[in-house]
Amino acid sequence: MTLYCDESGGLSAGAMTFAAIALSPAAADAVLARFRAITGLRGELKGSRINTTERGLLFEILAQHDARGWVAVADGAALATAKRSSHTDLWLYSRLLELAVGAFLPASGGACADVVIDAGRYDPFILAGVRSEIQAALGKWGDASVAESHRSAGIQIADVIANSIFNLTASPTRAARIAAILQPSLASGRLRMLPLSARL
Repeated sequence: MTLYCDESGGLSAGAMTFAAIALSPAAADAVLARFRAITGLRGELKGSRINTTERGLLFEILAQHDARGWVAVADGAALATAKRSSHTDLWLYSRLLELAVGAFLPASGGACADVVIDAGRYDPFILAGVRSEIQAALGKWGDASVAESHRSAGIQIADVIANSIFNLTASPTRAARIAAILQPSLASGRLRMLPLSARL
C-alpha cells in the first residue's frame, strides 16, 4: 500500500490541511484514468481547478476503489496559536504531516507502506529533511520518497482531498456544498479529519 501526501492552505490562508491517502499505485492510476475519461481532463488534476460536480465525481470513483484517507487540519484557532508562538509555515506543515502519517501507521496493521510526498511546496533541501523524518518513522516497513505532482496520480488525488477539507474549513461560501460531497466518506470512516488544535 502507498500513502500519497499533499497539503492545502497555509499560515496566511485561514487554514492548512495535509492529506495522506492510502491507495495502491495501480488503483490511483485507475481512479485518475476514469476521472479523465468522464470529464475530458487533459492537464494535471488540481483541487483548486475543478468544480463541485467534478469534485463529487472524484469522491464517487474513490469509493469504488476503497481508498482511505487521513487529513490533518489546522483551523483558524490553531493558526493563531502557531503565529503567536512565531512558528513558520514549514513547522505547521511538518506537524500536520506527522499527524496524518502517524494516524495511518497503526491503522495499516504493520503492513509495508511507502509514503510519497508532493515535491511542490518547499525546496529539495528542506523536503529531503522531511523525507528523512518520515523514513525514520517507517523504519524497515517502507520507503519515503518525494515526487512531482504532475507525475503522480496519487498525489493529484491527495491534492483534491486536501483542498476539499481546506474549503470545508476556511471557505464559508463553499462549506455547505463541500460538506455534502464529503459526508459519505466521513460517515463511512473512509476519510478521517484529525484536528491539530490540541497538539500545538
